[in-house]
Formats: sequence, C-alpha cells, structure tokens
Amino acid sequence: MTPKGEESHAAPLDERITAALVGAAVGDALGGPVEGYSPDQILERHGGRVYGVVGPWNGDAWRTARPIAPYHKGDGHVTDDTLMTHALVRVYAAVRDHLDAYAITDRLVPDLMTQPRWIPELEAEALPLQRVFLAEKWLVARLHYGHVDPREAGVGNIVNCGAAMYMAPVGLVNAANPAAAYQEALDIAGAHQSSYGREAAGVFAAAVAAAAAPGATPDSVVAACLSLAKDGTRAAIEAVCETAARYTEFESALGPLRAAVAPFDTVGPDYRAPSLAARRPSRLHAIEELPVALGMVVLSAGDYRTAVLGSVNYGRDCDSIATMAGAVVGALGSPVPEDWAKTVAEASRLDLWEPGRTLTEVTREIFERDVRRRRAHEAAFCEIGGPRCSG
Repeated sequence: MTPKGEESHAAPLDERITAALVGAAVGDALGGPVEGYSPDQILERHGGRVYGVVGPWNGDAWRTARPIAPYHKGDGHVTDDTLMTHALVRVYAAVRDHLDAYAITDRLVPDLMTQPRWIPELEAEALPLQRVFLAEKWLVARLHYGHVDPREAGVGNIVNCGAAMYMAPVGLVNAANPAAAYQEALDIAGAHQSSYGREAAGVFAAAVAAAAAPGATPDSVVAACLSLAKDGTRAAIEAVCETAARYTEFESALGPLRAAVAPFDTVGPDYRAPSLAARRPSRLHAIEELPVALGMVVLSAGDYRTAVLGSVNYGRDCDSIATMAGAVVGALGSPVPEDWAKTVAEASRLDLWEPGRTLTEVTREIFERDVRRRRAHEAAFCEIGGPRCSG
C-alpha cells in the first residue's frame, strides 16, 4: 500500500480510463451480494469479512427471497450501476461530444427501452429497462412518456445515488478538469435527479476527473471535490474524509465512517426500512454513498483492493459505494486485481475493457474539438479588443 497522499504514477489516458471503468464494474460486482445489509450482518452471514467474489445472500433462493428485486446478485454479476455506466459510454460514442440533459432523452432512454442486452442478474437477454430499479425507470416515465423538459425531469424523483452511480464516464471525458466534469454531470443529471442526488452526480464526476490529473493523490481528489461541492454534500464529504484520515485499514473505520455520515443521511439506521424523511430534497443532507466512497479512497491511500473491500464490507448501498471508490482509485492509477476482473467479466458475460477503449477514443476526439473551439473563441475575443494575442 502506498503512503497517504503519495502521487499517482504517470499512467497514460487510456490506462486511467480503462482502470476507472473496470474498477467501477468490479467494485459493483463485489458489493452486489451484500447490498442492503450492515457490517455485522455481513460478518455473520459470511463468517468473516468479504474479500472477493461471493454468492447470493439467499443462496439458490435468490429469485424469490426478495420479490421486488428478483436478481442474481453475487457470483461476479455486475448490477445496474455498471449497466447504466456502460449505457452512458454508448451515448458518448454516439454523440462524440459533451453531453447534456437532452442527450439523455435522445440517446440513453431509447437505449434502455429498445435494445435487448445480456443482463447478468436476470441470467437472460432483456431490455435494460427491465433491470434498472424504480428511480431509474423514472427516466423513461418522465422523458419518454411524460415529455418533461429534460433539464427538469429529475424533479420529483426520490433523491438517491441513481444518477451519481453512472457518472464516471463524465469525469473521464473531462479528465484533469474537475470543474468542467462537475458542470457537465449536473446538466446530464438534471434529467434524472434533483437536490443532493444531482449534486452528488456532479461531485462524483469531478472526483474522477481530479483523480485522472497528473500527480493526483487522494487528498487532491478530496480537495477538488470540496472546492466544488455545495451544501450538505460538501459538509458530508468533509466530515467523512476527516474521519477516514485517521485510519489506514477499513475494519476499525466502518463504524466511525457511518457515524460521520449519519447526520447527513436521510435513510436512517435501517437501510431496508427508510425513515419518513428519506430521499426527500434538502440543502442540509447528502447521499451516503459518495462521501463514504471518498472516505475509503482516503483511508486506502488510493489502493484499489483496500478501497473496494472497505466499501463492500461497509454494507448498506455498498455496490454503489464500491462502484464509486473503484472508479476513483482506478483513475488514480491503482490496478484492478486481474483475477477479480477476469471472474467478473466471465460471470457477467461482458467485455469490461471495451468501454474503456471506446471512451478513450471519444475523449481524445472531444478534447481536440474543445481545443479548436477554445482557439476560435480566443481569436474572436482578441478581434473585438480583448487582451493582445501572443504567438
């Protein structure tokens, strides 16, 4: 493990993008089977902490144990976090430029509704819409059937991490420019979320962009997030990361990290029985997943294995927490264990590396287009009496 604050190595763009996307998918798959449970419940169920791919919580009864979620979580299967992340990569591949809320209407929603794909948790080819959960089905109801303005469609949805969980591609397209990633993600997420759910999407994208910068460290990632985050989201990140900085391993940090984020979390102590105030808009609160994921990045000093395993064993919405932590430490340059990636790819029947290749190509195109646009603006500004142009 590297010391806290040590700079990431100078990995090239393609390696950072691939590591972030593969890292997110692997974290998602490891966290899926223990999602919704407490650290103590996980400890009891598995006879210890989870240190890799495990089977479904309810064994062979996974189809019927929770009828509202008849999904095969476990055995290396990715969840909707990865399905949505890959869908957003496909939107970038189609548009080949920066995205906005209208791109979600024009590209993402039709992808969810009309393109059957292999869904690991259903063990079948199906429409992604048939797997995503209620807060994501909202996209189709509001945008396709309701014809709501895409920039406002997220208003009224439950406020959760649904938009944040798939924003890693936005951070990667804006690599080394967290402010731009934040703004682009806020625009995109307006179609899906409002309040602190939308804010988390912007800050998570900024974290990934900051992690991809030369010389990035966990501390520099958190500093970038704090420079952009607003209201309860900023306060939650600050509180959790201050706590995380006191630890170097996740076992003893699980309780303190939960205590640090609890004042900002609306769900309450029982994740499966949310409080009456749960997931309602507020300027005082934050989703739980992003601050805890950043806390795991800090205590791990950017080490992939430690950050993801800490996220998984934290429980609650741990597939999304591990998705976010995995993306950030992957972008920092920490390698994803090859055995985990291979197992998840084979179990999920997905090429985990292809989205990275695609997004790298698109990111280079977008950057070149940005340079041309910036130079055209500079020339025009000089012509109307702006600062004297040099060279």
